[in-house]
Amino acid sequence: MVASISYIERIIDTYEKATEAALKTPGRQNGIICLTAELADEVMVTGDLHGHRGNFNTIRRIANLANCPRRHLVLQEVCHGGPTYPENGGCMSHTMLEDVAKLKTQFPGQVHFLLGNHELAELTEYPIQKNKQMLNLMFRLGLQQMYGPATERVRDSYLPFLESCPLAVRLPGGVFISHSIPEEADKGDFDKTVFTREISSLEYYERSSIFSLVWGRDYRPENAKAFAELVNARIVINGHEPCAEGFSVPNDTQIILDCCNDKGCYVMLPVREELSQAEIVERIQKLQ
Repeated sequence: MVASISYIERIIDTYEKATEAALKTPGRQNGIICLTAELADEVMVTGDLHGHRGNFNTIRRIANLANCPRRHLVLQEVCHGGPTYPENGGCMSHTMLEDVAKLKTQFPGQVHFLLGNHELAELTEYPIQKNKQMLNLMFRLGLQQMYGPATERVRDSYLPFLESCPLAVRLPGGVFISHSIPEEADKGDFDKTVFTREISSLEYYERSSIFSLVWGRDYRPENAKAFAELVNARIVINGHEPCAEGFSVPNDTQIILDCCNDKGCYVMLPVREELSQAEIVERIQKLQ
C-alpha cells in the first residue's frame, strides 16, 4: 500500500528540517562537528547499521537523548541492508534514513549523522553491488513500494540531507570520528581542506577526497598514523569495515565499530578526558 499524501508531506518536511538542522548544528565548522566541553559531556559513538532495526532501536534507548541533554550521538551508514518488502523485494532501509532525519529534528544539537560511502552512493547514484544484487536498485524499489508516484519527490528531499551530513566529529581529547580514512594518506595526496572549507556539490560526484575518505580500506599502521597527524588527532574511530565481534583494532591509531550484526558495539566517550586507545577499547560495549 502506498503511503498517504499527508505522510509523504511529513517525510518531505522532515528531511527539509533535518537538512537545516545539520547545517546549523552547534559546533559545526564546515565539514567537521567540533564538540567541546561547552557543548557536551559525553558522546555515544556507533558504527554501520545497514538497516539493522533492532540495533537502531537499542542505540536510541541507550542514548536516551531526551533525558540526557548533554549527551551526543554519532550515527553512520544506515542505507542498504536489513529487511525487504515482500511485494517487490525492495530494501526497507530508507525507513531508517527517515528515522535518522526525524531524530535530527528532535535533537538537532545532539545527533550527528556522518557521511558514509553508501549514503554517498545514494546521493550520487554510484552503483554498489553485493551478493549479486544492485543495492541502489533495491533501495529505489523500496522507495517505490512505499511512495509510488511520489518516489522522486521523496528522493529529491533526502538528497540535500545526505549532502548536509558532516564528514567527521572531533573531540577535544584528540579523537577524530569519521566513516573511514583514505587509502595511502601517507603519500600526501589527500586534500585535508575538505574538512575546513565549503564543499562544492560537484565534489560529491567526483573521485575527490570525499570519495577517498568514505571508501578507503587501508589499515596499514603508517597510513592510519599519517591520517591522524594530518587531521591533528591521536585516535581515529571509524566504521565502514564489517567486524565479526562488533569492533576491531587494526593498528595503534584506529578503532573500528560495527553495528550491523547481532554483536554490534558502541562506545561512550567523555568529552573532558583524554583517553588512550586502550582506554577507549576498554569502554566499548555490546548493544544489548
